[in-house]
Amino acid sequence: MGRKKLLVIGAHSADFVWRAAGTIALITSQGGSGTVIALSYGERGESGELWKEPGQTIENVKRIRHEQASAAAAILGAEFQCLDLGDYPINITDEVMTQLVDLFRGMEPNIVLTHTPVDPFNPDHPITCQAVQKARLLASGAGVASAFKNITPPDLYFFEPHQPELCDFKPNTFVDITSVMELKRQAMGVMQAQSYLQNYYAELASRRGNHARRISGMEEVKFAEAFHRTLPWVVKSL
Repeated sequence: MGRKKLLVIGAHSADFVWRAAGTIALITSQGGSGTVIALSYGERGESGELWKEPGQTIENVKRIRHEQASAAAAILGAEFQCLDLGDYPINITDEVMTQLVDLFRGMEPNIVLTHTPVDPFNPDHPITCQAVQKARLLASGAGVASAFKNITPPDLYFFEPHQPELCDFKPNTFVDITSVMELKRQAMGVMQAQSYLQNYYAELASRRGNHARRISGMEEVKFAEAFHRTLPWVVKSL
């Protein structure tokens, strides 16, 4: 992928770790940059382990989730920011949309990763996907000149949801993360609020590695992450 600007936008602070940690680490290890934006900390719906502590509070859960996500992003060579919109549900106001559009214009990413538009088990994921797609289009001006700064439309990929069969997820892009799989394991290990997902996503990376080998014939691929590329390729020749 070369020197790229990668923007990962998730609904909750840990989403990027499970679904795209390997891809983030691969791009940063190749000299690119990675920025992770979480719309919320997932303090209400995705912090079950933390809420088992007696006397737990929303503020403390947010603090812990921020520390964990920041540490995980640092392991991957990326920056972490949270808009702290609150979860279950996330509410995308006009002000939030303006904030996302300004983020796109300021960063000018080459690649954007986010959730699938369908997820019957998590309402925050489709909301995030819709907001990201809208912000991308507004920031790029739909390809025409306008009164504000336009950016080159970045490639858009949906990362793999927890139950892909029920989310209309069609993996058509596999990223070989073999060389950075240990960094993904380390990043996942930081997310103690959802420690039960660590083995699941390590096993998923192995299965996707198997699929990538069969598709490509590249026997050296041991671990991979799967994505759904949403846009056609534009090439000058085949």
